[in-house]
Amino acid sequence: MQGECLCGSVKFEIDGEIRNLYQCHCSLCRKATGAAANAATLVPSSSFRWISGQSGIRSYQKPSGFRCDFCSVCGSPVPNSLRGTEMIWVPAGLLTGLAASRVAVHLHTASAAPWAQESTECVWLEGGPGSLESLNKLL
Repeated sequence: MQGECLCGSVKFEIDGEIRNLYQCHCSLCRKATGAAANAATLVPSSSFRWISGQSGIRSYQKPSGFRCDFCSVCGSPVPNSLRGTEMIWVPAGLLTGLAASRVAVHLHTASAAPWAQESTECVWLEGGPGSLESLNKLL
């Protein structure tokens, strides 16, 4: 399986099947991604291989040890080694062909953003809204 950042500068491969995913709802993951939750998986480092763009990866680490690596061109979060392990953290959104994988675990739900709950009138569209005006009306 392959993956890449938004601009395509950072590319990687993973050998073997991807296990299921997890979503983390903690405030750090929300801030690192700008989303309600961070969807990711873990793979053995022996199964992971960089294809390109490794020199363009930048890191930010909090004093607590929380670290996020990102593409210096487009800002996408990118895989990183988990300290003290032989595992690589891989953001699910970068992977292609995850047809069989599902979210199996939700973490830190007690600190999930209150706005992450869908309203009872939540609209699901198979594609985009067609226009910014159409989206604004749905909000």
